[in-house]
Amino acid sequence: MQLFFEEHISGESFELEGKESNHLVKVLRKNIGDTVLFTNGKGSFFTCMVEDNHPKRCKLKIIAQDFSPLEKFHIHLAIAPTKNLDRMEWMLEKITEIGFNEITFLKTNHIERSQVNFDRLTKKLIAACKQSFKAWLPVLNEITEFEDFISDSAFTNHERYIAYLDKENTKHLFHLAEPNQSYLVLVGPEGDFSPGEVAMALEKGFKPCSLGKHRLRTETAGLAVVHTLNLLHV
Repeated sequence: MQLFFEEHISGESFELEGKESNHLVKVLRKNIGDTVLFTNGKGSFFTCMVEDNHPKRCKLKIIAQDFSPLEKFHIHLAIAPTKNLDRMEWMLEKITEIGFNEITFLKTNHIERSQVNFDRLTKKLIAACKQSFKAWLPVLNEITEFEDFISDSAFTNHERYIAYLDKENTKHLFHLAEPNQSYLVLVGPEGDFSPGEVAMALEKGFKPCSLGKHRLRTETAGLAVVHTLNLLHV
């Protein structure tokens, strides 16, 4: 069964907005009495029946609800956005399929892009959740200054890592991380973190980690982080 997304689901029934309603009725040709599966991106699946298939205000009745609890581990990726936003969109799609919880874009010294289109990226997250049958929509945070972010006391209970290129930095994330923890991993831009940023992060309690012997693109490094941490829990 295809999965649909609607953030605001409450009561015994709800109506879809015009665009989503038109897609369900006109494009997918759903009729009265058809069963449709929705998620609100907050852990719940709703089995719904089409009550009114008007293309501008399709009404659905909730006939069953199931809750999918979060995993015991939490993955927060903090990454510098790439110059080509298509690469970030590709990464978001793939890491959503694999499974992660939260992402923050960082303003670093070697950053190539200081702004991102959050509406567009949110739509990519929603589409990936629907495609991979996920009940939880990952959190997309505002772009943040590197120093402000690593100084945030809210992350002191996380396993905190910074991934960067250095011949002395050889301990792979897979061998450093412990299972069933809250993880926060920093990934830099194509020019990597500056030495000052690395020193600052280490001073704040972040541990250096490697993602392998080879140089990775930023979006590939982000994907490697999420995949590696998920492998700990297979």
